Amino acid sequence: MADVGITLPRDKDYTLRLMIGDSDELRLLHGDLTEDPADAIVNAANSDLLPGGGVCGAIHHKGGPEITRECERMRQRDGPVMPGGAVATPAGRLPAKYVIHTVGPVWHGGTHGEAKVLANCYGESMRVADDLKLHSIAFPAISTGIFRYPVEPAAWVAIPTVIANLTTARHLVLVSFVLFDRVTLDAFANAALAQRQPGSDKPYEVAISI
Repeated sequence: MADVGITLPRDKDYTLRLMIGDSDELRLLHGDLTEDPADAIVNAANSDLLPGGGVCGAIHHKGGPEITRECERMRQRDGPVMPGGAVATPAGRLPAKYVIHTVGPVWHGGTHGEAKVLANCYGESMRVADDLKLHSIAFPAISTGIFRYPVEPAAWVAIPTVIANLTTARHLVLVSFVLFDRVTLDAFANAALAQRQPGSDKPYEVAISI
């Protein structure tokens, strides 16, 4: 459950900010990932790094042929990306500098290691961004589209994984979730509000703006 002291706005879009430590921030908002100005945005990709539907299709379409060409080159050189893995390409015409492509799990009822693979998607994407010395990264809700991962369980994997990796990152200071619809935003926001600081029952500092 979310922190009982926080009520999410019901009739307006909002941005939720969770302060992690002295300088790190987790941000959640409803919006278009392809327009986010983060240093890197994350593509919920397929193993062959081919243009697809949903977020993946939008990234390839708006980013232009440079992304598709680089994906093709990487696929020919390295083969397919395994579920839970992540690789980076230039971002083409997008505002971001890089696109980090990660392959999420297909939902098979939750008994086939889906949560571990999903956590690896977030962790590996942040590792790639940190290795590139980037300061910000923006995620979609990986695997909750055509891969059918239920939104609420996905949020409860994504949020604590991102917080844990943000606290140990050398360069990353801002992680955003730019979410396609309000239902997904509310699920991720509730998971974020329920998090507690390590070693205590103290919630993180929260700010909500409309």
